Amino acid sequence: MEQLYGIAEYYPEATCVGVALGVLFLAYLGVPFLVWAIGIQVALWIMGAPYSVMAGVAIVSLIGVVPPIRQWVLSKPIMNTMKALKVIPVISETERTALEAGVVWVEKDLFSGKPNFKHMMQEPYPELTDEEKAFIEGPCQELCGMLDDWKIHKNRDLSKESFEFMKKNKFFGLIIPKEYGGLEFSAAANSEVVQMIATRSTTGAITVMVPNSLGPAELLTHYGTEAQKKRYLPRLAVGDEVPCFALTEPQAGSDAGSITSSGVVFKNDAGELCVRLNWNKRWITLAAISTLLGMAFKLRDPENLLGQGEDLGITCALVPSHYEGVVIGRRHDPLGVPFYNCPTQGRDVVIKIEDDVIGGMGGVGKGWGMLMESLGAGRGISLPASAAGGLKLTSRIVTNHAMIRKQFGLPIGKFEGVEEPLARIVGSNYYVEALRKFTLSPLNQGIKPPIVTAMAKYNATEIGRHGVNDGMDILGGSGISLGPKNLLGQVYMGIPIGITVEGANILTRTLMVFGQGALRAHPFAFDEVNAVERGDLSKFDKAFWGHIGHVVRNTARSIVLSLTRGHLASRGLGGPSARYFQKLSWASASFAIMADLAMGFLGGKLKVKEKLTGRFADIFSYLYIGAAVLRRFEADGRRKEDLPYLHYSMAVVLQKIQESFEGLFANFEAPLLNWFFRGPLYCWARLNGLGKGPSDALAHEMVKLALTDSEQRDRMHVGLYYPKDMSESLAHQEATFKAVTGAEDVVRKVKKAVKAKVVPRIKGNMKAMAEKAMEAGVITQAELDLIEESEKLRWESIQVDDFDNKEFSVIPY
Repeated sequence: MEQLYGIAEYYPEATCVGVALGVLFLAYLGVPFLVWAIGIQVALWIMGAPYSVMAGVAIVSLIGVVPPIRQWVLSKPIMNTMKALKVIPVISETERTALEAGVVWVEKDLFSGKPNFKHMMQEPYPELTDEEKAFIEGPCQELCGMLDDWKIHKNRDLSKESFEFMKKNKFFGLIIPKEYGGLEFSAAANSEVVQMIATRSTTGAITVMVPNSLGPAELLTHYGTEAQKKRYLPRLAVGDEVPCFALTEPQAGSDAGSITSSGVVFKNDAGELCVRLNWNKRWITLAAISTLLGMAFKLRDPENLLGQGEDLGITCALVPSHYEGVVIGRRHDPLGVPFYNCPTQGRDVVIKIEDDVIGGMGGVGKGWGMLMESLGAGRGISLPASAAGGLKLTSRIVTNHAMIRKQFGLPIGKFEGVEEPLARIVGSNYYVEALRKFTLSPLNQGIKPPIVTAMAKYNATEIGRHGVNDGMDILGGSGISLGPKNLLGQVYMGIPIGITVEGANILTRTLMVFGQGALRAHPFAFDEVNAVERGDLSKFDKAFWGHIGHVVRNTARSIVLSLTRGHLASRGLGGPSARYFQKLSWASASFAIMADLAMGFLGGKLKVKEKLTGRFADIFSYLYIGAAVLRRFEADGRRKEDLPYLHYSMAVVLQKIQESFEGLFANFEAPLLNWFFRGPLYCWARLNGLGKGPSDALAHEMVKLALTDSEQRDRMHVGLYYPKDMSESLAHQEATFKAVTGAEDVVRKVKKAVKAKVVPRIKGNMKAMAEKAMEAGVITQAELDLIEESEKLRWESIQVDDFDNKEFSVIPY
């Protein structure tokens, strides 16, 4: 031991470095406080500290190790100070209900700073049952064949036949239990149905998704009385009842908690407890043709007939549209997409509590909780499915078009300027599909994680919007010329709809993904808030010191992983994805500590710092998207040919996280420390970044695969509806793509002969050059036939629709 004292005495710098590294090591491992206490005593002993110092440290350690002492000496003053300084954000009753609704899933792992990717990669991947597959291959395919988006656009409505087919084949009863006449499909099957219909018709997809999303069937299944279920669910399953759900109002859109629709409890002449309702709702899908309105309203009981006080809170009810005072029939025009989107009003509409309030007497005042727990269906199933379907359709159309359309003698897909947006489309098609399917995993298990579903809704619709915009750029004139040949115009018109519904994207990103995520997914924050509000010292003590340990560990992990560029983190399941698991672990540690610093420095003010919370939300979202991509690659069997898609997707994920970190550091608000975040830390992040995005070579490799007729290309578009009738534009385009790619080798022979001057150059006329090539013996008659057929189909495919003045005058928009 004398030698150790000598080292401490004669090499103090080395001793300090050793102690610092030891501290960093213990913090990185996240060891308990007791181990810290012992480690500090050992370090003091090695350094020859006086016994008085060691005794003082031992006393402090005792305070920290023994909970009752720690609570009264440390935790109670800290809790009182936090209360006095209002460090803890004020949470309204509606916010609390939203926070307590549902559960957390893998997002808690990603927020932890030390995600367990091995466990995450073992989450069940959604599969369809034989019954569900048969429905997709049968009725769903048949319905898609009946949906002509151009005719729907011109006629401003679905055909009567297609609507009746939906009802007869229980498209409105996908989620209703079989015992009540529904199909009782899984979340995965619901998603697949919506996705396929979305590749055919936006109007058709919305019409199917709404009854199977947040609405009477969903609410009745989970919260209705048995009498209500027996009364309505069988009729909803077969379309005898057409449902809608009325939530949004002129002054209550994303802030649904501010609804003004009201109900007043009273007793009718028969002595039955009733409610007199008044409402003014808008943007309610299917309302104009509904027979049953789901209704959210604020319920009051001024006479205290229910014995629960006057203000009972938000309540949900079922209101048959034939009730006196119900006003329906008018429609909004959502950018020309002719699904039923409508206003509705109610004037002194009388309903009976036990019959019409969802859950009867037991459902009074519980509507907000019902809504928050049920939003996962729309956010996690319907909207990601429609966005993924739109991206698959876009990807298929533009890759077809990129090989069919020629300029300067080459398919436009061969030009790097076109290849760039092509790469974004086919790449996002891969990772949005990964996001869609991974999000279905908890929903299939009956788990409803509100943060994950909010991430899925926001990111799928945003990425889908950018993909369709890129698609319109590539299609050019054929994209903007509406008509039966235009496959993307209607999708483009409908894209903003998904952005605005089920919570507008701007607020979903800033308030839900991180605003709620910071409390729900954080391992200690919500417990701290609850403990302070309730004055629960024991729970506060446990949460607060757990939080301190969490901060210490993640600070050390962030430093170590940043210095080693993540190489010390777990390699997950190894294989081609190993490095990505490490980088996501590095990003998670940095995200976790920055989130804690933001909450610590800004406290309750963080709620209104939406530019910062938006950047946090982007990091959080892309951590989740990255995990989804890795899970898809594993579920697909680590196919070697899919590696370019994996590498491209993860390059985008890491680039998005990197850009968001840089934005955070450049704008972080920390009194007296702004210089550190905006100076040294920002510069370090730029020099030591997670990723710079996909390289041109990688994008080229991926697009080359996407432009090749192959099993892999078809696999990337599973779930897309393919019409077989050659009079349909997509069927004709598909046949043209196959003909053009099938004739590529022959075209190369002809071009080689032209270059060698064996065949004369006839600009813009491949058919004529091919005929000369056959005469010169360069190609065979069969090869000439290939070129002639491909050129014939190509010419037909590049035509766009036109109309005479009379026809044009009756086309809407």
